[in-house]
Amino acid sequence: MAGHGRTSWDAWLVGGAAGVAGLSALHSAVPNGVGRLGSLLETFLPWLGLAVPLLACLAALKRSVPGLLACPAPALVWLWMFGGMWFSAPPGSYDLTVVQHNVADDNADPAGTARALLAARAGLIAVEELTPAARPAYQGVLGASHPHRAVHGTVGLWSAYPLSDVRPVDIRPEGFPESWRRGLRATVSAPGGRVAVYVVHLPSVRLGPTGLTSAARDESAALLGTRIAADPAGRLLVVGDLNGTVQDRGLGPLTSRLHAPPRRFAFSWPAGLPVARIDQVLARGAQVTEVTALEATRSDHLPVLGRVRLR
Repeated sequence: MAGHGRTSWDAWLVGGAAGVAGLSALHSAVPNGVGRLGSLLETFLPWLGLAVPLLACLAALKRSVPGLLACPAPALVWLWMFGGMWFSAPPGSYDLTVVQHNVADDNADPAGTARALLAARAGLIAVEELTPAARPAYQGVLGASHPHRAVHGTVGLWSAYPLSDVRPVDIRPEGFPESWRRGLRATVSAPGGRVAVYVVHLPSVRLGPTGLTSAARDESAALLGTRIAADPAGRLLVVGDLNGTVQDRGLGPLTSRLHAPPRRFAFSWPAGLPVARIDQVLARGAQVTEVTALEATRSDHLPVLGRVRLR
């Protein structure tokens, strides 16, 4: 009986290691039709790596040699997918810094949040969930050093460099009211050259008993992706709260047209215990060399700082 029990543990541990490796490497094969399970997996994909030490500890506890021998497989898959976040070459020179932050519409200290963003010394400061009541506080703190401003609805951009061709970007899913305004585009005359900058906030995603409810976000991402594809700008940035990670296939119509930074996880949400980066700095025709999460403000998101090479 003892031998039979050990054999069962061997099978479970080897199967668990194979399952973790398979889910990591073949996450795109997980169907998204029911409950957006594929998107849910891809949102937290890096955290599958935690299963490896748990399996190894359990194998050691049960003295399962096959279980221990199986653990390197998911570990190697994880390193293949995410090791570059730590082991890639250090970022080189950059021409532009961007701070991106969902400042939260219930933020009790907008002026303090604005000062925290200003302390990052970025040339561009993009914000979402900007309320009319809080707007004067941000302008009061940022206006002197970032005199060029564009605001549309609840998204805003403060710039140390001149802005031109400022326009709203309609990314409303079907059925959303005209008052839902969460996108703008501006051309920035940055030191490294002119660059089109989109500031956006995609619809929220909810997790419930039936999985993710992300249909509206996915529709909005597709609308933005179409807009990006038609934009003639040679250099282009998309910054904002996308309510999804770059691995999430629901954002594919947008993220497939852009390049994400190769280094660091820079988890930005939730601020108290960040588990995913849903606040993004993405580029086309330029290179985002690094994204870093900054210290918490009075928001439920962390700010992120992106460094961009334009030349």
